[in-house]
Amino acid sequence: MSTASSPDPRVEVIARPTSVPASPRTAGERRRVWWPSAGTVRGGLLGGIATASGMALTATSGWLIVRASERPVILTLLTAIVAVRAFGMARPVFRYWERLTSHDAALRLLAERRTSAYEALIPLTPARLGRRRRADVLTGVVDDLTDVVDAQVRVTVPAISTAVAGGIVIALTMALALPVGLVMLGLGVVVCLVSALAARLESRSLPELLAARAEVTRVSELMASQAGELRAVGGWTTALGWLDDAHAALDRVTRRISAGRATAASLFLVAVGAAVAVTAVIARDLPVSTPVKALLVLTPVAVSEAITPLVDAMRALARARGSERSIDALLDLAPAVAAEPKTLEASSPDQAQEDASGTPAGHTAYASGDRSDVETRALTASWTGARTDLTATDLHVPAGSRIAITGPNGSGKSTLLAVLARHLDPSGGTYLLGGADALDQPLEQTRSRIAVVDDETHVFSTSLRANLALARPDADDADLERALGAAGLTPLLHAMPDGLDTTLGAGGRGLSGGERARLGIARAHVSKRPVVLLDEPVAHLDPPTARAVVEDLTRGGGAPGTSQGEAAGTPPQTIIMVTHRDDGADLFDHVVQVRRRPSATMSPNTAQHTAETDVRPDDRTHEPDPPRR
Repeated sequence: MSTASSPDPRVEVIARPTSVPASPRTAGERRRVWWPSAGTVRGGLLGGIATASGMALTATSGWLIVRASERPVILTLLTAIVAVRAFGMARPVFRYWERLTSHDAALRLLAERRTSAYEALIPLTPARLGRRRRADVLTGVVDDLTDVVDAQVRVTVPAISTAVAGGIVIALTMALALPVGLVMLGLGVVVCLVSALAARLESRSLPELLAARAEVTRVSELMASQAGELRAVGGWTTALGWLDDAHAALDRVTRRISAGRATAASLFLVAVGAAVAVTAVIARDLPVSTPVKALLVLTPVAVSEAITPLVDAMRALARARGSERSIDALLDLAPAVAAEPKTLEASSPDQAQEDASGTPAGHTAYASGDRSDVETRALTASWTGARTDLTATDLHVPAGSRIAITGPNGSGKSTLLAVLARHLDPSGGTYLLGGADALDQPLEQTRSRIAVVDDETHVFSTSLRANLALARPDADDADLERALGAAGLTPLLHAMPDGLDTTLGAGGRGLSGGERARLGIARAHVSKRPVVLLDEPVAHLDPPTARAVVEDLTRGGGAPGTSQGEAAGTPPQTIIMVTHRDDGADLFDHVVQVRRRPSATMSPNTAQHTAETDVRPDDRTHEPDPPRR
C-alpha cells in the first residue's frame, strides 16, 4: 500500500457527469396511459358493438312488450322477436371477442413494456437503486407497470365502447325523434363532465391512499420482522398503537375516496333518471306509435349499461397516472456509469465481450498472467453531483494484497468501493486496474474481472449448486466444493442431506448470518475473478463469527477454489474489504483509514486538516495470520 504522487498526464481521466437527467427510453414509451394501441382500438370497437347490442336488446324488448299488448297479428312481431334473439346472442359473442382482442393486445404490450423497463434498469443497477428498498423497485417494475398497461383494458376499451355505442344511440334517436336525440346528446355531455369529476377526485386522493397503504405495510413489516426485539424491550404495545394509527389513517382516506366514487356513480344514475323523465315528457306529444314511444323512453335506461363501467374506469385512470409517475421517477434516473468509451466503440462485438484471457465477459477465467493490482490517483466521486462523497483519494493495492478500508460513517468507504467495482463513475482523477485505465475499457470487460460481496448475501430458493453456479455456470462440482472449502463451508456441505442438491431459502434449509456471509464469499471463489471487493460482509455478525469469516477470507494460498497443488502456479486474489469493525483487522496486510469529507460546518483549519489526508495506511503493526485450530 502506498500513496502515489501527481497523476500521470497520459492516463488522466476527464470527469464523467453523474447527475445528468437523461433517460434511455424512447418517446414512444412515454405516450399517455390511455393512448390506444391498434389492438386496443379493435377491442374497443368490438366492445362498442357488444354494448350497442345490449342497448338494442333493452329498447327492442320494450317495443316488443308494448306492441304485443296491443294483440296484433303474430307475423307483425316476428321481426322484433328475431331482433331480440339476435341482439341477445350478439352481446355475449362480441363481448367475448372484445375480451380476447383487448387482453391479447394488453399482454403483448405488458411484455414489451417490461422488457424495455428492465433494459432501462440495467444501467441504473446498483448505484442508482442502492437507496431504494427492494420492495419499491419490485413494485415499480411489476405492480406499477401492470397498472399502466391495465389502463388499456380498464380505461381505453370502456371509453371507446361507450363512445361507439353512444354515437349509434344518438344517431338513431335523432333519426326517430330529434328532441329525444338532443336529450341523449345532453346526457352524453353530462356523462363526460361527471367522468372528469370522478377522475379528478380519484387523482387528488390517490397520493394519500398510497401513502396510507405504504405506512400500514411499513409498520406491519417492522412488527413482523422485529417481533422478538419489540417484545424484549416492552415496545410491542407501542408498536400496536402505531399499527392502529396507520389503519385508522387508511380507513379515513378509503372512506373519503369511497364517498367520491359513490357521488360519481349516483350522479350517473341521477342523469339517467332525468333523461328518462325528460324523454317521457317529450315522447307524450310525439307523432309516433305507442311502442316507439316506449322504445324512446327505455333508451336512456339502456344507456346506463354503457355508463356504469366509467366509474371504475376513472379509478383505473387515476391509478395508472400515479403508477406512471412512479415508473418515470425510477427509470428517468441518470445512469451512474457512462456508456462505452468512444475509443472502443469501433471494436468488434466479440472483442468487447472477451477479456484478456479470451473468456466471454461475465465468466472470466482466472489466468496466471492476469494483473490484478488496483491504483487510484486523486480519485473523487459523487452520487448526485451536488456534493463530493469521496474526496481526492490516492490508493495503491499490489496484486494479491489483502486490504481493509475503515473509517467513520459518511467518509466515502462504500463510494470508493462503488467506483472500484465500476458501479459509479468518478467525478475526477484516475482509476487503474491491472495497469490500464479502467474507464477506457469496456464496462463488461472491467466488471468481469471483479467479484463483489455485499453485506446482505441473497439466497435464492433453489439448490446450493445453483446458488453457487450463478457466479460461473460452467463450474463443475469439484470447483464448487473447493470454493465451499475456501469459504469455510465444508462442514455445512457434509451436514446437508443432499449435498450440493440441498434446497436453500424458502421451503428449504435456512442459513445463519455467518453461513450467508460465507456463501457470498464462496460465490466470489467460484467466479475465479482476480479482484474481490467486499462491502461490510460481517457487519451483522457477532465478533467470534465475524473473525472466523474474515480468517477464512484472508487465508493464504493461491486463487480461491483451487487445491493446494494448483495454487502454486496461480496468483492470489486481490482482496479489498470495507468495514467499520476491527474484527480480524490484524489478518490483513494493511488497514487503510478513510477520513470523513470536509463539512460546510467545519472550521477552516479542521476542513484543511481533513482534506490533507483522506486515505492513509494504519500505523498499527499486524502480526501474521494465527494458526487455525
